[in-house]
Amino acid sequence: MDSVTLVGIDLGKHSFHLHGQNKQGKAVFRKKVSRKQLVEFFATFHACTVVMEACAGAHYMARRLAGFGHEVKLISPQFVRPFVKSNKNDFVDAEAICEAASRPSMRFVTPKTELQQTLSALHRVRESLVRDRTKTTNQIHGFLLEFGISLPKGKAVITRLPAVLEEHSLPPHLVTTLERLHKHYKYLGEQITAIEKEITQQLAADDLGQRLLSIPGVGPITASVLAAEMGDGKQFGCSRDFAASIGLVPRQYSTGGKSNLLGISKRGDKNLRRLLVQCARSYMQRLERQTGRLADWVRGMLTRRHSNVVACALANKLARTAWALATHYATFNPEPTGGPA
Repeated sequence: MDSVTLVGIDLGKHSFHLHGQNKQGKAVFRKKVSRKQLVEFFATFHACTVVMEACAGAHYMARRLAGFGHEVKLISPQFVRPFVKSNKNDFVDAEAICEAASRPSMRFVTPKTELQQTLSALHRVRESLVRDRTKTTNQIHGFLLEFGISLPKGKAVITRLPAVLEEHSLPPHLVTTLERLHKHYKYLGEQITAIEKEITQQLAADDLGQRLLSIPGVGPITASVLAAEMGDGKQFGCSRDFAASIGLVPRQYSTGGKSNLLGISKRGDKNLRRLLVQCARSYMQRLERQTGRLADWVRGMLTRRHSNVVACALANKLARTAWALATHYATFNPEPTGGPA
């Protein structure tokens, strides 16, 4: 056991499968343990490299094991899959994790802090509530349309639903159902407002979040998500690596020396990518009031490319700018037209 230098863990909800190997890559032990036994095992085990897939519970376990003096690394599951031999089981998965971690060119995921995980959870709850509110709105519109009442688009008409119900003669049971949906709609709106207020308060106390807010088009929600998902940005070698990690670079399909670039790859966090594209579109809608090199670049792009292409290209720029601000502890400072290159 003293020769073990690398331990791969296949994470589970209640049981964990361990595969330990020495520096020559030879298997030394295999264990199946419970959550409590796992913590007790590594608390007394000599310092080594521990590798896990970046999945549910991985970031917490990474922080816990790092506290015992181990070097903990997380790997994206998509990079482990090619190393699974023949039939799949939990011990084979743990061995594949070790094999993947042994590759010198392997990319690892930086474990998140408690604050980052808490902020991410808050954003996921908000997204779920927004989807529920949209679903409730669509239900109200659909039920009324079945009885010949067509309401205009937008949220404003839902807020005055009681007045709409008084204007039309509808079955009592339907009115009761719509009133129940309207009450649920208002509840969801209150919860979303409360969460957004909490996000804004957390952002006000975050130095990185405040610097990210200086980027044109970036609002509190996007800045908060960037701070939670990117952190200090040092896990990425350059700004393009960060943009590539969220799928804002062209997908390549080249062969025979012929380079062929397709649309954006759409990898990584689709929510963060969506928010950055929305920020880009918001900036483009107010382009006539924008000045500086970025605005000139967008105007020049719009003369040559479709607005959808420009929006994705600008989102790429915003992502790279966010990485630069995070790693260099800087604030966005738009240079005026004709400034230094």
